[in-house]
Amino acid sequence: MEGMSVKNLLSLEHTLAASIFEDVEYPFEILPNIGNFILEFSKKLDMNIFEKKGENIYIAKSASIAKTAYISGPCIIDENAQVRHCAFIRGNAIIGKNCVVGNSTEIKNVILFDNVQVPHYNYVGDSILGYRSHLGAGAITSNVKSDKTLVTVGTPDGRIETGLKKFGAVLGDNVEVGCGSVLNPGTVIGSNTNIYPLSSVRGYIPSNSIYKKRSEIVEKL
Repeated sequence: MEGMSVKNLLSLEHTLAASIFEDVEYPFEILPNIGNFILEFSKKLDMNIFEKKGENIYIAKSASIAKTAYISGPCIIDENAQVRHCAFIRGNAIIGKNCVVGNSTEIKNVILFDNVQVPHYNYVGDSILGYRSHLGAGAITSNVKSDKTLVTVGTPDGRIETGLKKFGAVLGDNVEVGCGSVLNPGTVIGSNTNIYPLSSVRGYIPSNSIYKKRSEIVEKL
């Protein structure tokens, strides 16, 4: 489905992980490869900009890291990012330039493009968040189905089989997710879309939309 393709969702110039998306159609295809990508890509990092802070943990010297934050590798944190009080980074994480990982936010196996904000009590697992996307307070990605079967993505053209047991969400560029929302496994949100607070979202949501509820998705004027 064209709307879910890498080129229609993500601005690859706004992540140091652009090359991981080469030769894939859908962004979620790279989720099993994030850890190995970090291990290889870290060998190319400019160590005038980055410093190694632990086993396979590379943090830009300009980044701000709270003393109470927990960071496990493999992980790369890019320039001017903020990792705030009690953030929990569980590995296989690429955090872009100017990102905010906030108070009590937990992330694992993710790529956060530049200027992403997950600032308050968020859980982001097995997900990709595009340039300037934002999760409101308490918004989470649910990354495993309750019956533990493989995740599919519902689209107007039918279901897409991902082959993944763990897949939270893909957010295109400039997506705004309202406070307290749950992005169910296999959610893909097109760029420039807004999700109302307290929403339960699943499947593919088109770009340039306002999601009020499943039966009410309106195009932005």
